[in-house]
Amino acid sequence: MEVDKVVRLPRLSRVAVCGGTHGNELSGVYLVRELLKGRKEVMEKEKKNEVEEKEQQQQQQQPPSVLAVLANPRAVEQCRRYVDTDLNRCFTHAALKGPSSGAVPYEVIRSRELNATLGPKGGPGAVELVCDLHNTTANMGLCLIAYSDRDWICLHIFRHLQRQMPDIPMRYIHFDVSNKETYSLDSVGKHGFAMEIGPQPHGVVRSNVYAAMKAGVQHMLDWVCFFNSGSTFEGEYVDVFTMIKHIDYPRDSETRNITAAIHPRLQDRDFCLLRPEDPLFQTFSGETLRYEGNEALYPFFINECAYYEKGIALSLARKRRVMVPAIRVQTEERAQVDEAGVEE
Repeated sequence: MEVDKVVRLPRLSRVAVCGGTHGNELSGVYLVRELLKGRKEVMEKEKKNEVEEKEQQQQQQQPPSVLAVLANPRAVEQCRRYVDTDLNRCFTHAALKGPSSGAVPYEVIRSRELNATLGPKGGPGAVELVCDLHNTTANMGLCLIAYSDRDWICLHIFRHLQRQMPDIPMRYIHFDVSNKETYSLDSVGKHGFAMEIGPQPHGVVRSNVYAAMKAGVQHMLDWVCFFNSGSTFEGEYVDVFTMIKHIDYPRDSETRNITAAIHPRLQDRDFCLLRPEDPLFQTFSGETLRYEGNEALYPFFINECAYYEKGIALSLARKRRVMVPAIRVQTEERAQVDEAGVEE
């Protein structure tokens, strides 16, 4: 595809900003609470006709309708990652359409409620964009995680954030999963990504991490307004990290207890190239275990606290450059012309 050829895409009428999918990842929890509080205040002012001039300006910019969603309220209330099972793995088509009788985990019930509100997943009535807010204990900076490396909306948003927040390390992570198997909340929207920011301990909110997330969400919403108002976004190249595999900790063959920790030379070095024979783990007896792969890859989610239960010590990605075309909103007039051309 030519990078300077303009691709026209439908307007983003509704954007969902979700926090608390994991109840102990607090930046998103508090940010969504602030958004909900702010929305309530705006509604009160609108009733009093105190923002007429601002509304006229916003209509010119064609802002989206923003839905702020606290995804897992029970887990948030208990400050736990989840109550019964990981909500961020409950959005496969099988889980959403599974049996409703018997002992159904709370998070599965909640995923179906969210799918009804924001979806249905894969349907024409789904919200145009879902931004799901997460924290990680790994030293990953700000990452957008998406299932597609050809979603031009998500990739242009990522580049906008990079330009607006140059002091924050930022990467675009691609999870190459088929549409039938996409499992996280962001997959409910027509476009979607997780905004992952760290390091931050679970159950804790750090002001700098919260501020970075707040700025990222605001820049994302600003971009949507620019897009809806007819701005053209030039084509460019973007570095994409495609996840290749996970590596588990060394474990005792009988007890399954881990027998080593991340090596000190690797700890906190997310997205620094890991080469064959580089130190990978350090056993509790002091021995160094080295990376036995044949290919140099980029580690991320290094020593993520929540992944101990999933058997993941780190993930590895391959980096490549993706050519992203220029895009512009598709006007109603243009859509009618395109449809007429198809009919002919």
